[in-house]
Amino acid sequence: MEDEELYDLVDDQLASLEERLWNIGVTLHADPEPELAVRLLTKELELGGFKVERDGLAFTAVVGTDQKPCVALLVEYDAVPGLGHALGHNLVAVAGLGAALAVVGALGEVPGTLRVIGTPAEGKESAVRAGWFDGLDAVLMFQPGVHTWTWAPLSAQVELEVAFHGRAAHVTGDPAAGVDALAALIQMFTAVAALHRRLARGASVQGIITHGGDATDVVPDLARARFGVRAPTARALDRLVEDVTACADGAAGASGATVEVARLGAGHRHFRANEVLAARFARHLAELGVHAGEPDPVAVSESSDVGNVSTVVPTICPLVAIADPCQGLRTPAFTAAAAGARARSATMAAAGGLARTVVDLLRHASLVTETWACFKDREAAERAGD
Repeated sequence: MEDEELYDLVDDQLASLEERLWNIGVTLHADPEPELAVRLLTKELELGGFKVERDGLAFTAVVGTDQKPCVALLVEYDAVPGLGHALGHNLVAVAGLGAALAVVGALGEVPGTLRVIGTPAEGKESAVRAGWFDGLDAVLMFQPGVHTWTWAPLSAQVELEVAFHGRAAHVTGDPAAGVDALAALIQMFTAVAALHRRLARGASVQGIITHGGDATDVVPDLARARFGVRAPTARALDRLVEDVTACADGAAGASGATVEVARLGAGHRHFRANEVLAARFARHLAELGVHAGEPDPVAVSESSDVGNVSTVVPTICPLVAIADPCQGLRTPAFTAAAAGARARSATMAAAGGLARTVVDLLRHASLVTETWACFKDREAAERAGD
């Protein structure tokens, strides 16, 4: 069968599934609990012929020959506390599910292996370490946003916890006997502000004080803060973490306090774009009536654990707009948009682009080869640039 005939079959499958898919999307939007999402998604996948394995709130579903090529669709379904689906993960889930079902429905027998991987609550790094992405040829997902771009310019990011230890003293007794941990922390914030003035585009350090003492009449012997550190690449992030640590060490030395700096979790790696795969998706998306532009890295300083996946296997994560830039992510307006008519049409278009691209990867070994060549070229360029 010719490619265009298969694309038509994919489109027909999605058209027949649209009402059912959208009902799942609005159900998840109204009740943004990951347990419900896992239950609904895995049920649909099992009905579609996938073999499902659950691991708490994560899951894998597989169909096909268990041979190469092996392609995976990623789905997310966790919500933002207090805001619900302010990142539109209900739409990510629906698009991935729809693409998977449409591919199987169009192809009948999958010439290779198709997986669907559900990873909630920033769980992709754990999945990478557990080997869930081993042996894959490509990974595809989409993210709703306020722009329509071929790929998401996601930064590397890590959270740091900083703890200054001083010595308590009563301010009406002998305050000079104390070592003010809070003063040391404030001095660190001043140093970080100076550091900010020389940061390269795409890098940032943002901090909050989480503990500054227990009483106003006692010199604090403990002060804590958290810093979110972002940079365009993982190596640039490591260098910036060293600079932030130097700010902490300098403040400790000047005040007489001691300091501990610790990374919280694995953090997020930068997103390694794959132009070959992104261009193929963008072509299909345009054929479905949605035109994607090139990303503006300055306009987005988001980070995501899909970056961790993109540095081990060729990955695409295009953005498709469901709201205007003035609304922004993680806002009540974006939450409302994730259940609106614009979101429905954007999600179905994204599902169609994903499904068509999966079909291409499963049927054309040359595309897999080109995709991996692009991945390795990017990897080499990053090493040379750093």
